[in-house]
Amino acid sequence: MKQKPNQEKLPRTARGRKTRDKLLQAAEVEFGEKGFYAASISGITHRAGVALGTFYTYFESKEAIYRALVGYMSQRVRAWISERVTDAPDRLTAEREGLKAYLEFVREHPGLYRIITEAEFVANDAFMEHYGGFAKAYRANLTAAARRGEIREGDFEIWSWAIMGMMVFVGMRFGEWDLDVDPQDVANSCGNLIAMGLEKNT
Repeated sequence: MKQKPNQEKLPRTARGRKTRDKLLQAAEVEFGEKGFYAASISGITHRAGVALGTFYTYFESKEAIYRALVGYMSQRVRAWISERVTDAPDRLTAEREGLKAYLEFVREHPGLYRIITEAEFVANDAFMEHYGGFAKAYRANLTAAARRGEIREGDFEIWSWAIMGMMVFVGMRFGEWDLDVDPQDVANSCGNLIAMGLEKNT
């Protein structure tokens, strides 16, 4: 069957998956440092330590690996957060621990924002899937927390996007720009805002 343009060629062996992951990790650095247009396939393969021909075993083009990279980064950040909130006793604790985990991920992956931001213009479907996937999971988590009596009922679709919006900009400020602030302090402050809102206590 003929491959569709930019369709990635998924490996069938453990060795192939390892090589593909190595290319994606190299692409994260290449695109994160240079941006989509200045980055090159040869730069990716050089960073990955593989031959140029190996690239085309897994991806048809620079756009194809970029599109795959957005999905790869999205899966990794969600898995990273999920692992760190698994033992949270309630939703509000999970909010604080989740934001702390997100800040830590951003600090360890400094190219994340550049990659995701450019994806809106380079691979818009992957860009929308990244945020749409986050929102879907967030909405499900809020709905489940409400059923357990941990939070009040509300419009969880809007709330999920609102909280995500806060995370995006807090992550930009304290994950990329200001690395001297303790992520736990940021998470506690944001967690307090989520729990208490802006309404004055009476």
